[in-house]
Amino acid sequence: MKKIRIEDLLEREPIQIENQQLIQDIKGKRILVTGAAGSIGSELVRLLNKLEPAILILCDQAETPLHDIELELNDQHSNVQCIPYLTDINNKVRMAALFEKFKPHVVYHAAAYKHVPMMEFNPEEAIKVNALGTQLLADLAIQYKVERFVMISTDKAVNPTNVMGASKRLAEMYVQALSTHPHETKFVTTRFGNVLGSNGSVVLRFREQIERGGPVTITHPHIVRYFMTIPEACQLGLRSGYDG
Repeated sequence: MKKIRIEDLLEREPIQIENQQLIQDIKGKRILVTGAAGSIGSELVRLLNKLEPAILILCDQAETPLHDIELELNDQHSNVQCIPYLTDINNKVRMAALFEKFKPHVVYHAAAYKHVPMMEFNPEEAIKVNALGTQLLADLAIQYKVERFVMISTDKAVNPTNVMGASKRLAEMYVQALSTHPHETKFVTTRFGNVLGSNGSVVLRFREQIERGGPVTITHPHIVRYFMTIPEACQLGLRSGYDG
């Protein structure tokens, strides 16, 4: 069977986003990325590393993937100091220690549970990580005068019909509420839809089913899906923090 390339499903050329203000503002800054070992978080880290921040703090609770992305960045021999910070974002003591020690200028919050069926079976974890974890990070961002807080959300937060989407919507509402109050931190939320090849993407499931000879799961016979690549999604996430 012909190898399926993720980009083949786009039916267009991938979009490249240039933003000189972003390049200037990231250089020399201390940047925190939560969920840094995930598919979205790790690509964010790769893009940020090219913009020459002073420090990249890679926060994740998955030990082996976090170690892998650290090694990958170290192999590039850049001047960026990469700090692997292994913890759960709900660990108040560890997260407070992170902000106290590194005092990040910018936070990209990509840590989240994404799998809809899994969260239906484990709703407490969805609320704890997606909603309460975001609340803790946002409060710390204000306390330590972070310049920008960019939350990576999902289209499933729009009129949510499942626990995962509802937990992300709760997080969005909290962040949006904070953005209306006077303080030094600017809060931004960006929603991603179907990101090709990301953890939780339907495309990986489709590919496995096709390789086994089918059948392919169809959510609804009239569904239309709009895709973007992981680099496109991460460029959007980076730029959203510096538009307006």
